Amino acid sequence: MKITMIGTGYVGLTTGTCFANLGNTVICLDIDEKRISNLNKGVLPFYEPGLKEMVEQNTKEKRLVFTTDAKKAISESDIIFITVGTPSSDDGEADLKYVFSAADTIGKNMNSYKVIVDKSTVPVGTADKVKATILKSQAKKVDFDVVSNPEFLREGQAINDFMMPDRVVIGAESENAKEVMVRLYKSIERTGKPIITCDVKSAELIKYASNAMLAARISFMNELSHLCEKVGADVKMVAKGMGYDTRIGPRFLQAGIGYGGSCFPKDVKAMAFTLKQYDCSAKLMDSIDEVNEMQKNYMAKKVESVIPQIKGKTIGIWGLAFKPRTDDMREAPSINIINSLLKKGAKIKAFDPIAKETAQKIFTGIEYCEDPYETIRGCDALILCTEWDEFRELDKEKMKSLMKKPLIFDGRNVYDPLEMRQAGFEYYSIGRK
Repeated sequence: MKITMIGTGYVGLTTGTCFANLGNTVICLDIDEKRISNLNKGVLPFYEPGLKEMVEQNTKEKRLVFTTDAKKAISESDIIFITVGTPSSDDGEADLKYVFSAADTIGKNMNSYKVIVDKSTVPVGTADKVKATILKSQAKKVDFDVVSNPEFLREGQAINDFMMPDRVVIGAESENAKEVMVRLYKSIERTGKPIITCDVKSAELIKYASNAMLAARISFMNELSHLCEKVGADVKMVAKGMGYDTRIGPRFLQAGIGYGGSCFPKDVKAMAFTLKQYDCSAKLMDSIDEVNEMQKNYMAKKVESVIPQIKGKTIGIWGLAFKPRTDDMREAPSINIINSLLKKGAKIKAFDPIAKETAQKIFTGIEYCEDPYETIRGCDALILCTEWDEFRELDKEKMKSLMKKPLIFDGRNVYDPLEMRQAGFEYYSIGRK
């Protein structure tokens, strides 16, 4: 099939490349000339395992093209995906200006029937507005359908999530559009993964509802972790006991320093805004967000309670990205922690295997190190913010010898408390003794 992706951010570039890898002809369109120039040179705007190699292979075989030429991209494709950003405004509402700008561009350049796909995460009712925008901007009347096809890509696991998804959701009102989309995903369905077809509004809500539920599980465990610390329970054992209940399951029951990234924070706020917009209660959504914001500040407060005179102390930070296998630092808990410690006069040494360049755009007053051991040399304490695998089995004796004081704050509950104390560390985690 001939496909255009409007927007070469995380969703657009990853999805477009995966479609090309399945044998489709894909044009990735963007208004950012520098980004398109870099992509044509093989320089990607973000890190995702395996994506660079896949981009190189498919551009070499001419199935994947990058351009700023909207007329060519839209006129030569049968399916147009809108994959632009939908950031939160101050009140939590999703800002859809980029979506409507894309819709306007589509309308002006359409030359035949197209299936227009909302892939960006958008509030319920957006497809109707996209349709109205296209109709208004059309130079000549051309038939089209607007479909909702929400994305469920996890950063760091995106290629696998595309090729082996839990499900593919297609919201379409016309049989023709539904048939086109099912045919597009047919090769993925052969792997045994279901294609769910429904109305457009249900599809739009599925994405927000899914992310809000996952965020709710995280905030639930984070709130529970405070009680565990007070009464002497172990939040990891509580989660394990809960997870064996088949009605609950074990996933996303990990306590820590809060969730971040481009999806959960934004989507929970947008879900709360939409509920209020339709005069529905948003108490649960507001609380999910509130608990998460509190949790992102919890570790810095814990550090300050253990080290009252933090001014002039050197604190090591392991992990800056909001999660492993990505360089994304949007809403990362490490930002809250570092900013809080810097305000108190602490000196920060930090290491992340991938996110250094991203972090340098956020922080200038910290020291960036090249490996975990260099980071903790001479430190008064270490805070583990991101659970990269390489942090799990490092030489504990070497760690202890390099630190000024063997004091560790584990924000992701990576280590066993008893083992760390037996190894001679003063050790603090989340929701455990």
